[in-house]
Amino acid sequence: MSILFINGSPNKNGNTAALAAELLKDHKYETLNLTDYTIGAYGQNLPGDGLDAVIGAMKQADTIVIGSPLYWHNICGSVRNVLDRFYGKVEDGELSGRKLYFVFQGAAPEKWMLEAGEYTMKRFAGLYGMTYGGMATNKNEAAKLTKTI
Repeated sequence: MSILFINGSPNKNGNTAALAAELLKDHKYETLNLTDYTIGAYGQNLPGDGLDAVIGAMKQADTIVIGSPLYWHNICGSVRNVLDRFYGKVEDGELSGRKLYFVFQGAAPEKWMLEAGEYTMKRFAGLYGMTYGGMATNKNEAAKLTKTI
């Protein structure tokens, strides 16, 4: 089983990566830091666009963990750009057979913020054929969820 952690945080070794490490404890995984790629907003055509590389890595993985810090009450921009850009580029169900987990953390998130983020990830997983495994927002949740990986 191959596991890919997609880190949306600009801090490669920050709280998002630490929460993912807790979730993936005792599992071997690869990390893809979105800050290493040029991925513009939907509709942009930037030189050196890295979205195809991200999609390629996702297609190679059996399990995908997407991590985002909570910025401005929502999923961070780098992760949002990836989700938005899937539209029209990846066919419905194209990631079928994979499991998707979400790590989402912030200093003081409110319940509705976490619910909105999880709703987005559940919909994203379903649209592209992945099984949604769940969301971890703290170490206790990550420790429980790791048993399902």
